[in-house]
Amino acid sequence: MAKRKIIKIDEKKCNGCGLCIPNCPEGAIQIIDKKARLISDLFCDGLGACLGHCPKGAITIEEREAEEYDERKVMANIVKQGPGVIKAHLEHLKGHNQDEYLKQAVGYLKEKKVRVPLEDSEALRHKHEHGLSGCPGSRIMDFRQEAEVKEEGPATKGVSQLRQWPVQITLVSPNAPYLNNADLLIAADCVPFAYPDFHRDLLKGKTLLVGCPKLDDAAFYEEKFKEIFKVNNIKSITYAHMEVPCCFGLVGVIQSAISASGKKIPFKETVITIKGEKAG
Repeated sequence: MAKRKIIKIDEKKCNGCGLCIPNCPEGAIQIIDKKARLISDLFCDGLGACLGHCPKGAITIEEREAEEYDERKVMANIVKQGPGVIKAHLEHLKGHNQDEYLKQAVGYLKEKKVRVPLEDSEALRHKHEHGLSGCPGSRIMDFRQEAEVKEEGPATKGVSQLRQWPVQITLVSPNAPYLNNADLLIAADCVPFAYPDFHRDLLKGKTLLVGCPKLDDAAFYEEKFKEIFKVNNIKSITYAHMEVPCCFGLVGVIQSAISASGKKIPFKETVITIKGEKAG
């Protein structure tokens, strides 16, 4: 065994929904006793394709002693599941630039005389970059460059400043690429409805996380924020919330997560009135 990156599933957070399973091209996860479980270290490549598809944030990446990932054993498991799963796995390898594993996988298929067409590299690159696979609601999409192009053009009323997807706190993976080196905007979910200049004044140039301080699980939020702050270089955090009392509760949650992360991250609040104006 050797020390390497591999997924970790928090059984307390996992609700057994199974959304991670179709998004694990190696077939490394199964629902057992109503919980998602890693069935073998041998099947997990540590790339984390399943991360952004867990609505409870129960899946993370850790570095520990684990059996080496074995592409041939993975393929032996995948071939049993049919052409669709095989193709998804090959696309997964290509999309993550795992050329050596891809070579081993294709070699295994040839050896076993299993014929599954592999799309050309350009088609796979386009598919990976634009997120044309997996669950559309939680698929990681990073379009910061497109937003920057919009910003460079003439001032236009009504231009979206959204730079990534997803935006819901429960769906965002701590390892999403758009979080690193980000100026983070955490917004209570009523703010964009109440504040008419949300995109121009608050969101522009920032990465967005959205949630409800009153109805959602504050303890879950704190753990999610702590993980995000730990594994990424967050340049600043702005929390935009409504003036109603229930919205203020997330201030302490964010500050506690910053402290627990061991980092010093600039933090500020923006309060929006019910009439849609900035307070103060």
